[in-house]
Amino acid sequence: MTALERFIHYVKIHTASAEDTNCTPSTQRQFDLSRVLEREMKEMGMQEVFVDEHAYVYGFLEATPGCENKPSIGFVAHLDTVPDFSGENVQPQIIENYDGGEVKLGTSGRVLSPADFPHLPALKGQTLITTDGTTVLGADDKAGVAAIMTACETLIRENRPHGRIAVCFTPDEEIGHGASLLDLDRFGVDFAYTVDGGELEEINYETFNAASARWEIEGYNIHPGSAKNKMINACLVAMEINAMLPAGDTPAHTEGHEGFFHLTDMSGTVEKASLSYIIRDHDAQRLAARKDTLRHIEALINDKYGAGTVKLSMHDQYRNMAEIVLEHPEILRLAEAAIRGLGKEPKAEPVRGGTDGAQLSFRGLPCPNLGTGGYAFHGPYEHATAEGIEGAAQIVLGIAAENVK
Repeated sequence: MTALERFIHYVKIHTASAEDTNCTPSTQRQFDLSRVLEREMKEMGMQEVFVDEHAYVYGFLEATPGCENKPSIGFVAHLDTVPDFSGENVQPQIIENYDGGEVKLGTSGRVLSPADFPHLPALKGQTLITTDGTTVLGADDKAGVAAIMTACETLIRENRPHGRIAVCFTPDEEIGHGASLLDLDRFGVDFAYTVDGGELEEINYETFNAASARWEIEGYNIHPGSAKNKMINACLVAMEINAMLPAGDTPAHTEGHEGFFHLTDMSGTVEKASLSYIIRDHDAQRLAARKDTLRHIEALINDKYGAGTVKLSMHDQYRNMAEIVLEHPEILRLAEAAIRGLGKEPKAEPVRGGTDGAQLSFRGLPCPNLGTGGYAFHGPYEHATAEGIEGAAQIVLGIAAENVK
C-alpha cells in the first residue's frame, strides 16, 4: 500500500477529539483508527502491537542483526483531528499533475488560491490532495501516521538495517493531551520524533512557553435611570481590561518568535462577565513579563472600582522544548542528514504552538518534530501532496539509516 493510499483511507475515518471532557480518549471514535492501525501493523509484521484502554497504539521493530547496540528511536503521530471544524465525512479531492493554480473546493464556494497560499505554484506537477471545502482534510496528522506506517512497511519488506524502532500513535493531541498518557516504559526509546509538521525541510525544536488566563468580573447592576456614580457594568470593565493589553500583541499581528495575548472566549451581562486568554512566548522571561502585565491590570482595576471587582486566575500549560532538545544535538543531526538525503536543506522553524514532543521532552524523552508536507491545517483549505507524504516517509527511513552508520 502506498503512502497516498494509506492517507486517503485514514482521513475518511472520523477521529475529531472534543474539548471539555474528563476522559482519554475524549471521543470513542478515535478507537476506530486505532483498530485499523493495529490490524495493519500486525499484518506487516511489527512486533508487540498493542492498543491500550486510552486508544494509544504501540508497535515495534526489533533491531536487525548487528544493529542491536545502536540507539533506539521512537516515531510518534496523532490520531485525532481538530475539534472546532468538522472532520466527519471527509471527501478528499485528488488532483494529479496539479497546475499550480486555483482549485475549487467541491461545491462549497471556497477556492484554494495562490493569492492566499503563495507556496501553491511550487507544488506544480505533484499530486495535490484537498478538501471539498466543508471539512478539514486530516493531514494534521494522518499524513504523519501514513508516513510512519509506510516507512515501517518498507523497513520490513526490504529488510533494511536499523536499530530498535518504536511507534506510537496518540489520541487527543489537538486538545493538548496527546503525550500525557504515553507509556514511556513500554515505548523504551533513547529519543523520538513527532511527525506532525509542515514543509519537509522543517525541523521544529522550539515551541511556545504557554499559559492560560481567566478573568471573572463582578459588576454592580442598578436601574440605569439612577445609575450615575453607582453602576459598574461588568461588560465595560471587560472591554477596559482588553484595551489595556498591547493592541499589536495578538495572533493576527505576530509571527516567528513573537508572542501574544489571545482572547479566546468572552461572555457577560451588566452584573457578571468573563474573559479567557491564552498567553504565548518562546522566551520564558517574556512570558513571565506578560503574566506580570495581567497581574498589574488586575490591581489597577480593583483599585479603580473596588476590591474584588475582578479576579484573575492563571495556569501554566507547557514549556519551550528547546530547553531539552538542544542538549541533544545528535538527534537534530540525524534529522538534518535525512532531509539532505531528499535534496533539501533543513531549516529550523519555531512552532507557534505546542506538540506532543514538548510534553515528551519534559517527561524525559527528547523529541523534536518533523514535517509531513501538509499545509493550512485546521480548516477547509488544508491540503497536502502525495509526494510530500512519501517524502516524510523517506525522512523516517533516512533517520533509521543514519542511525546505524
